[in-house]
Amino acid sequence: MITTDEQEELRRTVRTLLSRNPPSRPGPEAEAGYDETVWRLLADQVGAFGLAVPVEHGGAGCTPAETHVVCEELGRALATVPYLGSAVLATEALLACGATGLLPGLADGSRVGALAWAESGTWDPAAIRARVRDGLLTGVKEHVLDGARADLLIVPALTPGGGLAVYTVEPSAPGVKVEPLTTLDRTRPQARVTFDAAPARLIGADGHRILDRLLAVAATALSAEQLGGSARCLEMTLGYVKAREQFGRPIGSFQAVKHRLADLYVLVESARSVSHDAALALTEDAPDLGIRAATAQAYCAEAFSAVAAETIQLHGGIGFTWEHEAHLYFKRAHSAARLFGDAAWHRDRLAPLVLGT
Repeated sequence: MITTDEQEELRRTVRTLLSRNPPSRPGPEAEAGYDETVWRLLADQVGAFGLAVPVEHGGAGCTPAETHVVCEELGRALATVPYLGSAVLATEALLACGATGLLPGLADGSRVGALAWAESGTWDPAAIRARVRDGLLTGVKEHVLDGARADLLIVPALTPGGGLAVYTVEPSAPGVKVEPLTTLDRTRPQARVTFDAAPARLIGADGHRILDRLLAVAATALSAEQLGGSARCLEMTLGYVKAREQFGRPIGSFQAVKHRLADLYVLVESARSVSHDAALALTEDAPDLGIRAATAQAYCAEAFSAVAAETIQLHGGIGFTWEHEAHLYFKRAHSAARLFGDAAWHRDRLAPLVLGT
């Protein structure tokens, strides 16, 4: 994906905003939370939450490429804002369902949407057991991004006839219980949502088509975050090995360290290639979008985990402390590697996609 001048300006704007307003970091005993200041600045000054929303519904009417740029920068900064869950997944779900009347609140950041999808630790649509009968939803959804702050829940569930459809549920409705989860990565809050005969409104009847699209969108956006995190880890490590001296020389001058850094560079640039390719496929609505998105997610997940681990190793003792950010990237890498399915699951999905079976 070759970025335009406008997209690079968007990148500079978001990066400058985040550098001037560093995202808050949860301490060892702190609960996961949100950076309200960064959230509002992104919404009010950049209009980031409405990039994917059509102009007639309060957004900017941009392409997925612009959203990809923002996701990359947020991943680079580990910003604790409900962007992936609300501005990407919830927004795309509403667009795929044609429920455009619910978009304006998400576009201006005044409301937060959450896609409650996963069950039994998997995002496989075949594993969904939540069911709607007589307009009432019953089931349990796990790993719901931004679930504790959501003003709107978007829920795929089985219909009375056994099909798959997408519904909306108000978090304040009777029969809805939202439990914040303690997660490895406290820069990304998650929740478990239990529905016990909760009122649900049908917004999309073709659930399998909608979820196929959402999985490709999720994999592509997450690969952008993983790319941003990987690039930031490499940047931090390069700065450290140039300044840290051993035996009177910067440790970056040692051949063994140079080789390790070269390997990290290859990982990051390869991740950039596959992630940008998936974004291009999404922007063009390419027929092989599923293949390119799954490839990006499988590769970027493993690349970020490897780069984050080497970042800690090459920083030495300080890399293991709470005072340094390296551990946050390590936790994000390993948490994100299992979000929307791990690399092995995406590779398993690739075989029938490639063979057309």
